[in-house]
Amino acid sequence: MLPKVSYFFAGPLAGLLLCSCSVGPDYQKPTLPQPEAWSQTGAAGRTWPSQTWWQGFASPTLDRLMDQAMVANTDITQAMARVREADAQAKIAGANLYPSVQAGGGEMRNRNDTTTPKSGGSPRGVETLSGSLSASYELDFWGKYADAADAAEAAAKGSRFDRQTTVLTVEAGVANTFFTIASLNDRLAVARNNLQTAEWVLDAIQARAEAGTASDLDVAQQESVVATQRAAIPPLVQQLRQNAFALAILVGRLPEELPAPPDGLAGVSLPRVGDGVPAELLVRRPDVQSAEAGLMAANANVKAAEAAWLPDIKLTAQGGVQSASLGSMLDPASVLYSLAGSVTQPIFSGGLLEGGIEYQKARYDELLEAYRKSVLSAFGDVETAMVAVDMTARQEAAQQGVVSTAQRAYDIATAQMTSGTIDVVTLLNTQRTLFQAQDQLWQVKLSHAQAVVGLFRALGGGWQAGA
Repeated sequence: MLPKVSYFFAGPLAGLLLCSCSVGPDYQKPTLPQPEAWSQTGAAGRTWPSQTWWQGFASPTLDRLMDQAMVANTDITQAMARVREADAQAKIAGANLYPSVQAGGGEMRNRNDTTTPKSGGSPRGVETLSGSLSASYELDFWGKYADAADAAEAAAKGSRFDRQTTVLTVEAGVANTFFTIASLNDRLAVARNNLQTAEWVLDAIQARAEAGTASDLDVAQQESVVATQRAAIPPLVQQLRQNAFALAILVGRLPEELPAPPDGLAGVSLPRVGDGVPAELLVRRPDVQSAEAGLMAANANVKAAEAAWLPDIKLTAQGGVQSASLGSMLDPASVLYSLAGSVTQPIFSGGLLEGGIEYQKARYDELLEAYRKSVLSAFGDVETAMVAVDMTARQEAAQQGVVSTAQRAYDIATAQMTSGTIDVVTLLNTQRTLFQAQDQLWQVKLSHAQAVVGLFRALGGGWQAGA
């Protein structure tokens, strides 16, 4: 009898599985306008950055810091944990696509009036041994559970893109903080050198005052220059230490464990950055890929919500043996089984199902606009970064000219003051101009270096989908 019943259920079950379908709209990638070429020119060809883009700066210290950050940065390790969470959620969501199977067994001893002999003999109990295997399966006839699993898989993909966005953010943070420290090292060196120069000039003016060729006012003015240069050093030291602490956190170290790198910007090369083809940017930016993964998940959730209106079909089966003795458990008379099927159709839910569909559609529309914004932002970020690289490069060249001119003027003024052909005021003016120009040059160099980092980041670093 059991085989006949199994065959009776097997045919319809196979037919239902083969005829299962999915309701709701299939995902269609949004079509958005894209620029044919970048409006800003001057980048180094169409070669995209490599995954180790920071090595183009030719700084062994920066390379070492990047390696440490990839291993120990807490933001990256948190993002990796979120990826594992999303994978687990996808596994949970996909479990509904498979049957649920349970096994059980046990022993029971029972005694009551019916099992106690009336002949006055010793009471006896009835012992029952049993074993069972049960299975249940809800047919995903309308694709409801498959759509939910697709949504979870898309979310898991999105978590990987989010992790890469975090990695790129950390890489840029390490590079920018390192360059800030290098610039502060250079500015401190300039400030200390300028202090020594100002003190030398003060000694010279004091000597002239003693000789009667300079006034007390000249001495006081130069003393003001010395004091100004001395006062400029502590804020730079403070910024240096603060950025060193920030760099230590980025690489997963305690602040006291990572002293400020001694490097200066003079030892850093600024690579030219290939801009690639605009149409390929969307697979180079993990944030854009994450936004699309969210959109795909939202589309699958819409389909699952619409499938919730349709009937649920569930099959259950249970089989086992029950016997009073272990030896007779294999007897055909001890075999028990049951098979059942049920269909459930929602009739009235008080707006629950309608609200679910409306919510998921609204959520899809929201994420569609978020995706469009991410695409527009990606192109805008690249254009903005290209302008920043170009303008800071021009500014650095111009500022270098300012420093050269100021240095020449100061050298001339110093020589003329020594020979007594100019007054101290002229020397003071050229001195202040030179000091300010030198400090400004290192700040402009920092802006240029960070603009290059910004362009690498805007292009998605060296990552691309599927890499």
